[in-house]
Amino acid sequence: MIKDPFQRLNLDREVLSVSQLNNRARLLLEDVFGGIWVEGEISNLAKPASGHIYFTLKDSQAQVRCALFRQNAAKVRQALRDGLAVKVRGKVSLFEGRGDYQLILDAVEPAGDGALRLAFEALKEKLSAEGLFSAEQKVALPPHPKRIGIISSPTGAVIRDIISVFRRRAPQVELTLIPTAVQGRDATAQIVRALGIADAKGFDALILARGGGSLEDLWCFNEEPVARAIAACITPIVSAVGHETDVSIADFVADVRAPTPSAAAELLAPDSSELVQRLHNLKRRLNLRMQHRLERERMRLDGLQRRLRHPGERLRQHAQRVDDLEMRLSRAFERQLKNRRERLTHLQTRLLSLHPERNLKLLDQRLQALSERLQRSMREGLKQRHLQLHSQVHTLHAVSPLATLGRGYSILLDERGRAIRNAADTRPGQRLHAKLGEGELIVRVEDNHLAPITLSLLD
Repeated sequence: MIKDPFQRLNLDREVLSVSQLNNRARLLLEDVFGGIWVEGEISNLAKPASGHIYFTLKDSQAQVRCALFRQNAAKVRQALRDGLAVKVRGKVSLFEGRGDYQLILDAVEPAGDGALRLAFEALKEKLSAEGLFSAEQKVALPPHPKRIGIISSPTGAVIRDIISVFRRRAPQVELTLIPTAVQGRDATAQIVRALGIADAKGFDALILARGGGSLEDLWCFNEEPVARAIAACITPIVSAVGHETDVSIADFVADVRAPTPSAAAELLAPDSSELVQRLHNLKRRLNLRMQHRLERERMRLDGLQRRLRHPGERLRQHAQRVDDLEMRLSRAFERQLKNRRERLTHLQTRLLSLHPERNLKLLDQRLQALSERLQRSMREGLKQRHLQLHSQVHTLHAVSPLATLGRGYSILLDERGRAIRNAADTRPGQRLHAKLGEGELIVRVEDNHLAPITLSLLD
């Protein structure tokens, strides 16, 4: 391996192979341009399945191939695409296989317009997700506005173009300028303030206008505070920012987007000549309809006159109908009266049959019969209870211990009042109570004959 790849060829004219030449060139480039920043625009972007990214970085006069290998491509946060302006960091190298001059990158960052484009897309996606661009949020423009507020710079061609359109198409419309900066550091705050003032003045519609410019010049119309101020307005807003090809966040949030300020004025300025022509057409249509309506009503009146009868004939018809109704009423009244009389006679007959005196006699007879039955039942019940009691007394006497005592038996009780049933329950010398048929005795146990009898063998 050659130790110094940059040494001059010796006097013997050393001949290098193509591989040696490309190798020395690569080492030279990587040593001199080891970590540099380059700015340009991406083109010919390629993303093979390997995960590496290849593209061409160019400006208006030159271009260079770039390689971003997979481990470094994973660190790039923004999405790369053709036309994106970026700043890249890496080393200048040479692809020895083809002898292609290229940049081996380790970092990619947005630059200039590219950074603004990324911020634009991020804010657009955020506000769209919140529904600020939805059709439900849009308000229709008034067909014939009388007072219009214009939010723009007081100087420049924009305000003159708008005034010119209204003078030509609708000079009767009242225009009011709410001045604001439309470019620079303070433009965003001034636009937000102007929107709040204009919305509170009760205009029929508002025009937010600015002339064309670069993305940086129009950036205040891509700021989130301006977008939210537009969304908060109750008054319909037409956004006319930049040229026809320029698109801003304000265009998406506004109720209507116009490609130019003049187009915005034409949207809100009805053409006077068209209105006059339309008025004439409406007048002609109204006259024709009135004539047709009068003709129809005249024919209808003629028909009604032919159908109209003399009042005397109508009165005779009504008198005859009244007589007929009177006779029908008289007959119905007589039938109703007869039916009511027959019903009254029937009810009187039923009432006599249900007189209370008759019911009282029947109830009195029944009461006497029940009283006699009650007395008989009581006597028979008492007799049965007496016989039952006598039988139970006889039975009780038969099993009573007193009867047994009366036959000469006795009951022995110990000190606790328990009956003695077994000789083993006593002991010699124990005092017992003996209950007799007549009276009681206290006795003493001399012998219960439970202890064995012992006899002396010496006696």
